[in-house]
Amino acid sequence: MCGTCGCGDDDHITYKKLESGSDQQNHEHHHEHPHRHGNIVHIHPHQHKHSHPHGHVHHDHVHDHEHHEHDHEHDHPHGHSQSISLERNILDKNMQFAERNRGYFEALKVNAYNLVSSPGSGKTTLLERTIKALKEKPLYVIEGDQQTTNDAKRISEAGAPVVQVNTGNGCHLDAIMVNKASKQLDIKPNSILFIENVGNLVCPALFDLGETKRVVIISVTEGDDKPAKYPNMFQTSQLCIVNKIDLLPYVDFDMETFDSTLKKLNRNIEVIKLSARTGEGFEAWLRWIEMQNA
Repeated sequence: MCGTCGCGDDDHITYKKLESGSDQQNHEHHHEHPHRHGNIVHIHPHQHKHSHPHGHVHHDHVHDHEHHEHDHEHDHPHGHSQSISLERNILDKNMQFAERNRGYFEALKVNAYNLVSSPGSGKTTLLERTIKALKEKPLYVIEGDQQTTNDAKRISEAGAPVVQVNTGNGCHLDAIMVNKASKQLDIKPNSILFIENVGNLVCPALFDLGETKRVVIISVTEGDDKPAKYPNMFQTSQLCIVNKIDLLPYVDFDMETFDSTLKKLNRNIEVIKLSARTGEGFEAWLRWIEMQNA
């Protein structure tokens, strides 16, 4: 298990490129999943000197609020009241690739939108309608799912070049996956890239992909307490889309409660309320995209 987010060990991540309007041309590539188990960083917020009975020649450490790294696993019998273990190398490596992606997108003048949500919020339906509405603009899609190319096929049929990233047991996309998928797409300058993340409101909040904006999407069928339950995602997003508002008469969703909770967490976040199925409120979303590309 990955100590950073709890992802599984599956190292068989696949990339499949589907041409717009076709699902016949697939290209698969395999690479090692970047989650590692070694190099655990132990943070000790105090100064002390001690020996470790590891079963080999012992070594002493002097700590002065600094980190020390070990390439082996062991328990520390220090009797600490509190200890923190991080697989720091995971997020450090991701951040390096995120900055590389960000520079690549900026050089091409590409606006990249990281779409995050729970499963079933309507991300793919929103993207399908968006692609058809912006058919005159060059845009590309990276689809993230644990298995299947179902969503990538829908995006391809809507008319956009798409790469499906299957993460295996992975619960999120990371910057390395986006880097590899972007190269397969051969993104042109002055275009738009939509990154549909794996359905999950927890782990994707930790991983910067190098995106221009993070867009969190919820549906009214999920309940008005989503920001309270998953604060990190809403605090790190620039736009919140409330989808499926056509179902408001049939569900127990208090919009005032939702708005109040959201603004307490992130007073700078923008909010758009729409129905990707009926098109109600959809113009506000298209105007928002237009403003980002102005």
